[in-house]
Amino acid sequence: MTQLQPDQTQSPPPKKTPIPAGTMSELETLIRARYPLIYIVSWEEQRVTAEATRIASKLGKGVFEWSVNTGLVASGTTLQAQKNRDTATQDPLVAMDKAVEHVDPALYIFKDFHPFLRGQNMSVTRKLREVAFSLKSTFKTIILVSPMIEMPQELEKDLTIVDFDLPKQSHFSALLDRILQEVKDNPKLNIRITPALKERIVHALLGLTLNEGENVLARALVQGRGLSEQSLEVINHEKKQIIRKNGLLEYYDAQEGMESVGGLDHLKDWLLKRKIVFTNQARDFGLPAPRGVLLLGVQGCGKSLMAKTISTLWKLPILRFDVGRVFGSLVGSSEQNMRRAIQIAESVSPVIFWIDEIDKAFRGSRGSSSTDSGTSSRVFSTFLTWMSEKKHPVFVVATANDVASLPPELLRKGRFDEIFFVDLPSQQEREAIFGIHLTKRKLDPGTFDLSQLGAAASGFSGAEIEEAIVSTMFDAFYEKQAVSTERLLTSLAQTVPLSKIMSEDIDTLRQWAANRARSATSKTGRDQSGIRQLEL
Repeated sequence: MTQLQPDQTQSPPPKKTPIPAGTMSELETLIRARYPLIYIVSWEEQRVTAEATRIASKLGKGVFEWSVNTGLVASGTTLQAQKNRDTATQDPLVAMDKAVEHVDPALYIFKDFHPFLRGQNMSVTRKLREVAFSLKSTFKTIILVSPMIEMPQELEKDLTIVDFDLPKQSHFSALLDRILQEVKDNPKLNIRITPALKERIVHALLGLTLNEGENVLARALVQGRGLSEQSLEVINHEKKQIIRKNGLLEYYDAQEGMESVGGLDHLKDWLLKRKIVFTNQARDFGLPAPRGVLLLGVQGCGKSLMAKTISTLWKLPILRFDVGRVFGSLVGSSEQNMRRAIQIAESVSPVIFWIDEIDKAFRGSRGSSSTDSGTSSRVFSTFLTWMSEKKHPVFVVATANDVASLPPELLRKGRFDEIFFVDLPSQQEREAIFGIHLTKRKLDPGTFDLSQLGAAASGFSGAEIEEAIVSTMFDAFYEKQAVSTERLLTSLAQTVPLSKIMSEDIDTLRQWAANRARSATSKTGRDQSGIRQLEL
């Protein structure tokens, strides 16, 4: 006779110590609550299996694993023993029947089950609905493990989705301890690791799976003949490549400092005051981590450049998020892509989460029900909810050019700490921009009439000023002549700035921002007219 589990008793045993609230994982809670079907979204089958085995051992349950290659086998069965497996259970319908027929309480882990839920595979979908009904009165649970979500509408009320978090510091600390123990007696390896360096290595691994972390540490050991300060460079380089593989986030190498940006003194001051907010002293003082900033303004006026400089100023890594890649062709994958990107960003926090041209990314969210079955709307809703409720120190920097395309929900208080309007540069800022780009190209700004150039570039954006300098240098190099003020003035005269082509749109943007956003430039940095008008 099968012994009763703690969650099978009609009343708690008299000497049973209650489990404190918050100590159970979400998976354990669902299993104890006798949820019949659980869908775990994770790449880490081994970690999920280990957690399920731990819970099963705690509750006195058996554990079985299924894959399309092995069929249904007892968890931990060796490859040698699997040669005598029941091949009939490779069919998922047969395997689910076996799970229903088993009498003893158990967990059944079905790996990579998502292909069977695609399209119109009604036999599997119907079988899962029937199994869900059958298991409700038992102490058995089927756990589907997959790196992506495939959710037929017929199963929405029967399946419970669980996002399995990436490994935490404790997991990587244990992994590093195990590896150090394994290689400590190897005379070919030089292990020079202090407690402080160990902490830095563990933090550098955050955002990876345990398998990826183990591979990266192995590479660091081979490449550096041990572990040392140089191992951090190996780990960070490999980590960037791994993060880029998902196609959603790019580990951006920002090298621009505040000196690379001309003007925008008000915005710079705001950022400078928040430079130390991620420190322990700020937390002890009671300051919350800043949520984010929206940079709205004219194209080419330094919004993206400012996003990069924040990374350098605050000495934090920056992850560039490509929203366009979120929208996969498979139903359900877009929402999962968004959750995956958010999960990675939170795991490596504190970090800067950069979304360029967010207005284009979520332009169709309001009317998506008639165009993409509501996918854009659901993805946008996931992002908004996270923005309002996020607890991790992830600073969101979003840039936008077209305010008319921004959903009003995005501009509500609580999403961003502040909205800054980045206008066309003033005379003073244009002179500074000329000086910056001339210096970058090994030209002495002191040999140019910056005041005259700034006046001639009235209505030009920073990007257009840079392009004028580059164009002049091409001509000068071809003609074997020096770059001069006169040549630059000629190049400027031949250029029609965007502010002239799209003057109506820019005026509309200015009118909207007048009472809804803070100017990125203080009054002292503006032209004498107060409100910077186009000087055409």
